[in-house]
Amino acid sequence: MGFTKTAAAAAAACLFAGVTASAALAQNYPQRPIRAVVPYVAGASYDTIMRIVGEAIGESMKQPVVIENRPGASAIIGADLIAKATPDGYTIGMLGDNHTILAAVNRKTPYDLFRDFAPLMRVASLDNVIVVHPSMPATSLQQLISLLKSAPGKYRYGSGGVGGSTHLAGARFGQMAGVDIQHVPYKGGGLAVTGLLGNEVQMMVVNMISAKPQVQSGRMRALAVAAPKRSSHLPNLPTAGEAGLPGLEVSQFYAVVAPVKTPQRILSRLETELRRATGLAEVRRKFDNQGADAYAETPAELTAFLKNNIAGYREAAKAAGIKPD
Repeated sequence: MGFTKTAAAAAAACLFAGVTASAALAQNYPQRPIRAVVPYVAGASYDTIMRIVGEAIGESMKQPVVIENRPGASAIIGADLIAKATPDGYTIGMLGDNHTILAAVNRKTPYDLFRDFAPLMRVASLDNVIVVHPSMPATSLQQLISLLKSAPGKYRYGSGGVGGSTHLAGARFGQMAGVDIQHVPYKGGGLAVTGLLGNEVQMMVVNMISAKPQVQSGRMRALAVAAPKRSSHLPNLPTAGEAGLPGLEVSQFYAVVAPVKTPQRILSRLETELRRATGLAEVRRKFDNQGADAYAETPAELTAFLKNNIAGYREAAKAAGIKPD
């Protein structure tokens, strides 16, 4: 009996010491640089957004945020690195559209989007715009839909490749509008934009970064923004809902996450710092230069968004004829 009590007391003491050490670690966090894993190449929009945010939270937390680009395998490699990192607050990372598309088509991944990550918040969102070549007679979304219905299969939309976000966005538009428009995949989003400018394809659902300068120069005609509210970048442009196609919402998102077992106090600190950063005028100005809008939300709101995003992409994949793996 005495041995049992002694052992129990020792175990309790060890447990208390562990909890105390963990609390102290969280309270003194951070004490060294923080690694931010970006599953995309340097110079991509995800890399740029993470660098803007990383600089802001690094200055506030008095420790640098070091960006580590780990592209490859449709952004699976970098995401897996985040999921399997030591959950001590010194590794965070960014997830985006590729990760919800993979989940939507049941692509096998070495991580689970909801089991292996602690959600923090979306820091930015990049709206997509429904655009057409200026030679098209349609000057509104409803006119475009009527035109496409009058000539099934005659017109084409471009994308950056089969199964990518621009392909699924175009397929979702076709499904929701009830039109037959042919898909032309290119080897990259930039080439698809070039194809639209050259009238090889007549329509595209393209991100704001690519659309804004071309629309302002008259080389593309914008008909609607595929978002729940109007964009400050093209404020006179109606939403798809306002233009007669409610529910067509396609945005490129930038979500910051941590490994799932990261201590809650550290997660709360990171959430606070991210929320503060996206509220800074300088951060918002830099986002604006990228065509992106700043976000601030709770981890629960991010989780709900991811689930809705997957459901939307699942419908789009069905419309595109992409069967789940």
